[in-house]
Amino acid sequence: MNILAIGDVVGEVGRKAVRQALPKVIRDHQIDFVFANGENASGGLGLAPREAKELLDYGVHVLTGGNHTFRFSEIYNELDTNPRLVRPANYPPGAPGRGVVLFPDEINPEVAVINLIGRTFMEPVDCPFQSADEILSQLDDRIRVILVDVHAEATSEKQALGWYLNGRVTGVIGTHTHVQTADERILDRGTAYITDVGMCGPVDSVLGIEVDVILRRFKTQLPARFAVAKGRAVFSALLIECNDQGRATSVERISVIID
Repeated sequence: MNILAIGDVVGEVGRKAVRQALPKVIRDHQIDFVFANGENASGGLGLAPREAKELLDYGVHVLTGGNHTFRFSEIYNELDTNPRLVRPANYPPGAPGRGVVLFPDEINPEVAVINLIGRTFMEPVDCPFQSADEILSQLDDRIRVILVDVHAEATSEKQALGWYLNGRVTGVIGTHTHVQTADERILDRGTAYITDVGMCGPVDSVLGIEVDVILRRFKTQLPARFAVAKGRAVFSALLIECNDQGRATSVERISVIID
């Protein structure tokens, strides 16, 4: 199976990058399954139902979340009812949605996508390591391809989760920091890993936000209204090939600049 993991989609520019780049990437690499982190797709912070549908219509099979998943209350019902949306599994009980989704469905599952959020330099949540253990213990034995989006700030926490899940999942893909790292590899038990897959969003920006806004914030320490930058976009993703046992056989970073 050929899998494409797309980095954080940031605002309208990021959605445009997905719309323009994804069809060609799917054709060129014969992609079977696509997931993307969508927690910044609506205005740069959060995910609303309209933008969720837009990304799914572009060819994304599953949308994962993160610390901005619950910004818009309109998405709560979608998280509960749409089987193609997943939010971090280690949010406390009572949060809308689910922490793992099965594709194409629960009757004939081929792929499981687990979403976890880190605790280092992030909001206090439940333990991602224990949440992963609990989910894996309950998954159908028929599922060979298991993908984990780790939405976390600290490189060390992402790497630790990668090693913790090594050999138990197909891939551990880091999101949240928006800068694509060059450490993609296959761990010794067959799990693909990257610390951060990057973003789909404005190239000439600071993590997708207008440069002047961020500079003013750093220089003055005063509150600033963030605005997604305009102009050129980057499409960032990770291609994972895996065998019938769900073990990764190759990984390749993808970065496409779109004028």
